[in-house]
Amino acid sequence: MPLFKTIRPNKYTSIYVWKIEESFDELALSVSLTNRSKDRLLSMKSELHQRGFLSVRHLLKEAGYTDFDLLYNGNGKPHLKDNKHISITHSFTFSALIISDVEVGIDIEKNREKIKIIQHKFVNFERGFIHKDDDYLEQLTVIWGAKESLYKIYPYGGLTFKNDIDIDSFKISDKKTTGYIKATDWDKKYRIYFEQLGGFTLVYAIDNYHE
Repeated sequence: MPLFKTIRPNKYTSIYVWKIEESFDELALSVSLTNRSKDRLLSMKSELHQRGFLSVRHLLKEAGYTDFDLLYNGNGKPHLKDNKHISITHSFTFSALIISDVEVGIDIEKNREKIKIIQHKFVNFERGFIHKDDDYLEQLTVIWGAKESLYKIYPYGGLTFKNDIDIDSFKISDKKTTGYIKATDWDKKYRIYFEQLGGFTLVYAIDNYHE
């Protein structure tokens, strides 16, 4: 299908969401790839991952870019040739990207019971505000997605979700909170936004400097 949703949280940030319903062959049409991307695509063993990868290239087209405008640093963090900030995500039947003048990160996750089992790996400070009377599964998914979004912003790699990234208190109805990256060389606060998309949780982080 065409673009599923566009979000513009402020005048300098755009988010594009794709619902992946096309076949691999349909998605491969009218998309030009760099040699690096062709190699990555061929190395993917799952067609689901391949379709997610190609749908992101369609999102780039929606944003006015091509695969040739997308570059990566030594840690695999993407950026654009025009120096705009970009972050990319895909999960099962959704993909999304965020483009901004400021630091941004994005994540989309399917709401799954499995997250309750692995919460000990990423929940720390947040344990004090999780509300049992709120949607526990969605709260955990927001926390994971927020930490994943912030992890994607940090350019050097090596952060741990549990000890280096904190998310402030929130309720699902708030649809926003704040988060922090706390590393030796990086101590910054970011705005976090989240929403539900048909059984998935979309989370994105935006540099708190600009209002």
